[in-house]
Amino acid sequence: MTEVKNMAGHLIRRLHQISTQCFARRMQEAGHDLTPVQFAALDAIAAQPDTDQAGIAAQIGYDKATIGGVIDRLEQKRLVIRHPSPHDRRARLVQPTDAGRAGLAELHPIVRDLQEDILAPLTPEERATFVALAAKALGA
Repeated sequence: MTEVKNMAGHLIRRLHQISTQCFARRMQEAGHDLTPVQFAALDAIAAQPDTDQAGIAAQIGYDKATIGGVIDRLEQKRLVIRHPSPHDRRARLVQPTDAGRAGLAELHPIVRDLQEDILAPLTPEERATFVALAAKALGA
């Protein structure tokens, strides 16, 4: 019988905890108040401005029912703005503000660097293998 500590689900959960802690620490050190999901959403919004909330949720693999709250917080931080879609008045399109784009430019190098913190015990070759296998497991 496999012990829980050696099960994939448990290891993924623990790695997620480590990833989230590394992200929070590095954001705090950089003077930013942003969660990993908020960063992912902001990055997706900047990559495809004027996408609706459902499209953003799909891009980052997040729940459509709760993405609105994530975008609410980004809007409160003045990193994004929303406006009604000209084609569907029920839909709200999201775009980054100048502050959102500037924040992303500052944060991208930090987020790239913290990937090494997350996988610190692994060699560069093992990191590449891990990323390839994780992407394969996700069907990417």
